[in-house]
Amino acid sequence: MIEPIRIIEESESDITIEWSDETKTHYNAVQLRRACPCAGCIDEWTGKKTLNDKAVADDLAFKHTSIVGRYALNFHFTDGHDTGIFSFAYLRKLT
Repeated sequence: MIEPIRIIEESESDITIEWSDETKTHYNAVQLRRACPCAGCIDEWTGKKTLNDKAVADDLAFKHTSIVGRYALNFHFTDGHDTGIFSFAYLRKLT
């Protein structure tokens, strides 16, 4: 299984993850907020995205980032949203 070996907060709106297969992926706050997998952004029954991407400001940033167990990250965004659990497998698929 490919796992993160290092998570680098590059700025208030950018992070980089270095993976165990020596791949590096870059993410920004806007990209991650628009891809949020939580029940408030994705309909749990249909899997259809309910978040309107245009509602996410282009200058969005992270307040802070939390590690969830050994399997995910939780991003606290400056728009107040903080309910998304981004598994490492999900983050890897976003690349």
